[in-house]
Amino acid sequence: MKGIVCEKYGPPSDLVLKEIALPVVGEKQVKIQIKACSLNFPDTLIIRGLYQFKPDLPFTPGSDISGIVLEVGDKVKHLKEGDEVFGFTLTGGFAQEAIVDAKTVFPKPPNMEFPIAASFLLAYGTSYHAIVDRAKLKVGETIVVLGASGGVGLAAIEISKQLGAKVIAAASTQEKLELCKEHGADEVINYTEEDLKSRIKELTDGKGADVIYDPVGGAFSESALRAIAWEGRFLVVGFAAGDIPKIPLNLPLLKGCQIMGVFWGSFAMKDPSKNMQNSLQLMQWYAAKKLNPHIHKLYTLEETPTAIQEMMDRKVKGKSVVVMD
Repeated sequence: MKGIVCEKYGPPSDLVLKEIALPVVGEKQVKIQIKACSLNFPDTLIIRGLYQFKPDLPFTPGSDISGIVLEVGDKVKHLKEGDEVFGFTLTGGFAQEAIVDAKTVFPKPPNMEFPIAASFLLAYGTSYHAIVDRAKLKVGETIVVLGASGGVGLAAIEISKQLGAKVIAAASTQEKLELCKEHGADEVINYTEEDLKSRIKELTDGKGADVIYDPVGGAFSESALRAIAWEGRFLVVGFAAGDIPKIPLNLPLLKGCQIMGVFWGSFAMKDPSKNMQNSLQLMQWYAAKKLNPHIHKLYTLEETPTAIQEMMDRKVKGKSVVVMD
């Protein structure tokens, strides 16, 4: 079977499409015929050796998948051959087939198409874990979502609205902010044209944001933290800006706030039962048409390097998806 292979750390143009072989399916694993795999920002880092998890070379990137079960391990009880599923794997997604730990694979809702299913688990799982498990966002609170037009950002907007919060979306262009409004944002901030701290204060009547959801990092993190409310919660989700900020520790002291790390992949592996509960809630909301994943563009397997480069160039709104057929 064919897959995208990272043979050396470097830019997307170094990735190659080649024949690869899979190992034998383990007793707690499943083999999946992949129908779609969405891109996530860590994909742009892992191929360059910049992510906190560094797989041994060579490897196939891609983590957010959907497809059909081809084979199940002896100890797998919740899945069978022929099931349509979606799931998460640390590597192996940009390929025609993959072997995945069964505990991170779920039956796909019948009304969910494969590209949507491949766009769902990581983006919505990350945002739900951040907002519900970590920040414990309450009805009537205000959340600021940075990088709000990306996959996790739009998911954060929709989940926060389901919880009864006021959502302020921050992004870099008017076009991106219009998309945020379509997904439920109450207010928007263009942080390339407006002062982020001042606008957050203005839109919260001087109180500041109860929760800040930050998948961006860089210079925006400290600006947003300076506009957090007393006893606010600052969610460290990622560093799409490329720079990991160094936060002055007097700010949490002065604000009485918490800075919380969010690493959904580790959470899903360490607490699969809680992750299952979260996923079931998300699927219920999706079935009720309360969640609406936004697909930016579909790519072929051969176009995977282009798709990753466009994400690095910040041309993507919502989710880009590689489809195998």
